[in-house]
Amino acid sequence: MHHLTGRRGRRRPLRSTAAPHARTARAARVLAALAAVALLLAPQAVAAPAAVTATDTDFTGSGGVTLHGTVLSPAGDATAARPGLVMVPGAGPTGRADLRAAAEAYARHGTVVLVYDKRTDGYSTLHRDYSQLADDAQAAFRLLRGRADVDPARAGFWGLSEGAWVVSLAAGRTPDAAFVVTVGAVGLSPLRQQAWAYGGYLRHHGVRGSLIPTMQRTAARVLGGAGLFPEADYDPVPAWSAIRRPVLAEWGEFDREAAPQESAAIIRGALDRAGNTHYTLRAVPGVRHNLNRTADEGFDRPDDLPPDYADFESAWIRGLGTAPPAIRVDAFPAPDHPSRALAPLAGYEAPWVQLTAVLVCAVGFLGHPLTALVRRLRGRRERPVAARPARLVAAAGLTALVGGLCYLLFMVVTAGAFTGPVLLGRPLPWLLLQLAAVTTVPAAVALAVQWSRARRPAGGAARAAVPRAEQIRLALLAAAAVTFVPWALYWGLLTP
Repeated sequence: MHHLTGRRGRRRPLRSTAAPHARTARAARVLAALAAVALLLAPQAVAAPAAVTATDTDFTGSGGVTLHGTVLSPAGDATAARPGLVMVPGAGPTGRADLRAAAEAYARHGTVVLVYDKRTDGYSTLHRDYSQLADDAQAAFRLLRGRADVDPARAGFWGLSEGAWVVSLAAGRTPDAAFVVTVGAVGLSPLRQQAWAYGGYLRHHGVRGSLIPTMQRTAARVLGGAGLFPEADYDPVPAWSAIRRPVLAEWGEFDREAAPQESAAIIRGALDRAGNTHYTLRAVPGVRHNLNRTADEGFDRPDDLPPDYADFESAWIRGLGTAPPAIRVDAFPAPDHPSRALAPLAGYEAPWVQLTAVLVCAVGFLGHPLTALVRRLRGRRERPVAARPARLVAAAGLTALVGGLCYLLFMVVTAGAFTGPVLLGRPLPWLLLQLAAVTTVPAAVALAVQWSRARRPAGGAARAAVPRAEQIRLALLAAAAVTFVPWALYWGLLTP
């Protein structure tokens, strides 16, 4: 081994590399110890009790119908008295799964929540009874309020959209209800609210022209008059006027379905008339109709709860135990279009008149190609009268008739949310249908001219020998064309 000599002649050894290796080993042992601790802690985190426990339950609703629900409660002491909440969903055949995420959010904030599947007996696309649904909500409330972990003095209702109509009725009938929370409550009648929503979605997609009044007025009124829109004229004001307990009514900043500015004003007026001095009308920033997040200012429909969901509401419910809230009314964004009252149907708009017009058009337009096919199969080759305009009237008229009905039905089912590509301010399907309707008119004129010439040839000759079957076929086609023009004007197919 080599040695170095110091200043005083002392010899000292060459510096060894053993010390750095020792420090590295000690650091490795420390890291290994920390990793071991982490491994020991990890199973405890995984095995920790869930924040929310779920318990399935059944109860009897209105008319003896058995309803299935789930109680979501905070994990922990099952005998601790907590606030209770019955949650009622919006329109459609919804079930408890649709509100599960929202209910869990409330449960994590310390509230015991009951969600349940909506009845199928007595509830459908064409029929529903808000009073019956309110009876179901009351039955759910009695079940929840009787639980050992619910404080009976702090149990209330929560309703979304259509559910707000239901819980406002139920709360007025339930003296024991401590409070009411609504999301996207509508102060208008259901039919008027839906007509308002049609206009918002169509304008958002860049639609202009006849389709907007067709959907907002014509289609809405015909649906209501035909009984195809359930609870079309339901008035929510009497129910709100009967509520004299604290109310928290919330609307999203981007609520495109509930007409929030008008609805808030209507509901506020009803609560004031009831003498209610403990209500909060709140505008929730950055969210849509159901207080979920949105990437398209409320015109999309993702299921995405914001991180602070149920924070304000849970604090509001807890605060009821100390002092009822004072009146608070937020400012709501002004709508880009107001709602309109819908006039009742005139005599010529009656459903049976509309159905008769459609049948006359369908028989005339469809009968022409069918009789031509039968004649060909029989081997008859004579040239029909006014063949070209007749074929054009039948094809264009039938396209506009059937296509128009199908497209309008699609718009009703989707609430105007999906229009298809928009060209020249019109959805492309609607534009093509309008072109077909416009084509039908001059083709019908040409048909009438050629048929008239065939019946009375030039020079004053006697009536031409037009076969009787051909005369009947052309007469039906002409009747269809004459009926089609006012029908298409009424439904906006022949208006800009």
